[in-house]
Amino acid sequence: MPTILVTNDDGVSSQGIRILAEALMPLGDVYIVAPETEQSAVAHALTLHRPLKSDKIDKNIYCINGTPTDCVIIAVHKLLPLRPDIIVSGINNGGNLGDNLTYSGTVAAAMEGTLLGIPSLAISLVTEYRSNNGNKNHGAGYQRAADYAREVAIKVLDKGLPKDTLLNVNVPECTHINGVRLTKQGKIVYDNGIQELSDPRGQECYWIGGGDPKWQRGENTDLDAIHNNYISVTPVHLDLTNYEALSYLQENWEK
Repeated sequence: MPTILVTNDDGVSSQGIRILAEALMPLGDVYIVAPETEQSAVAHALTLHRPLKSDKIDKNIYCINGTPTDCVIIAVHKLLPLRPDIIVSGINNGGNLGDNLTYSGTVAAAMEGTLLGIPSLAISLVTEYRSNNGNKNHGAGYQRAADYAREVAIKVLDKGLPKDTLLNVNVPECTHINGVRLTKQGKIVYDNGIQELSDPRGQECYWIGGGDPKWQRGENTDLDAIHNNYISVTPVHLDLTNYEALSYLQENWEK
């Protein structure tokens, strides 16, 4: 029976992770190892300057006072009785689309699993960047995302994934999903994303976030799929080498 590790960046008590774990239980032995508090936008951070502790909350459920990447490493090497056959990270409360996936702790957990040679996927419920006909029933949205995560997990357990590749899955929160699209990463630009404020003592400070996102339309991107109420499945490769640029530099710098 497969061993399944479930993690996230919204924390062990989030609604999304519990619904996800329950949906995956028919497939194997499910373990939750997740941060004890929300760790959104920590990306692929590791905790190196303080000790980490794990607490067993319930059967097969642990929390760690660290990042999603910490959780994957400790789960695989210390907490789980067997090496997991698959890692599923989510369900994130909000989309991980376009450039935002580079900030995402949810996606980073899947990256760490991929680095460890374990087939991994990240799944997010897109509550923004969507069509106007979406509803606000997060419970129903999480369940829909969890059901699709189970479908993807079945395929991954059966067929595997290409080397050094994870799946970044985004599910629109809407009344009707039109289908599934295999997509490429899109592009998001935030307008005025840094707010200049004053603290109670009048000292200048800054708040990152809150800007208006602008997405660039492109054929077959994750953003385009979500705007048209399709589930987006993007294969993400861990090799960040720009091979086209490498060829250019070799041709022009080595003469």
